[in-house]
Amino acid sequence: MRYEKGRKEASRDRIIEVATQRFRTDGIAASGLAGIMAEAGLTNGAFYPHFPSKTALVRDCVSKALETQADQLREAVKTGGLEAVIDLYLSAAHRDNPGKGCASATLLPELARAPSDTRQAYTEDLQALARNLSAELPPRCPDPEAATFAIFATLVGTLQLARAVEGPDLSDRILEAGKQAARRLARP
Repeated sequence: MRYEKGRKEASRDRIIEVATQRFRTDGIAASGLAGIMAEAGLTNGAFYPHFPSKTALVRDCVSKALETQADQLREAVKTGGLEAVIDLYLSAAHRDNPGKGCASATLLPELARAPSDTRQAYTEDLQALARNLSAELPPRCPDPEAATFAIFATLVGTLQLARAVEGPDLSDRILEAGKQAARRLARP
């Protein structure tokens, strides 16, 4: 049976879309291939023509998620600079929607235990993201890369804390404290 041109690529994109959201919502280990494929509207057997393993799927999903995040941050920079990035990242909407949010904030503990090629892909994508953000720092910044990593670590850690605590009042205060800390780090 012949399928229309582009069907395989569309199926692969759908698997990545579903898996990326599932991984960010439930975690990598808790997300089974059967559930991902069912949600994508495909059979389990349709997985292997696209990916040799779940590890390959994780690697591609993390890369796609960071690529999408970099695009979103570039758009935020265009509208309001680094301040807009900080406000977007540490917003209640981002906190409340981990399935559509930052892969770093949801997956770092699992990525730290991932195979080397997955960690290498994450490293490359993180460095690209850092290069884009460091361009937004004031020109007098003595070490833009270090400042960017400090800001990103502050954003990720703040978001994780804000998601972990019970109750919106404390969570909102954590988000605000993180915004202030990230802004201080952005100043030369």
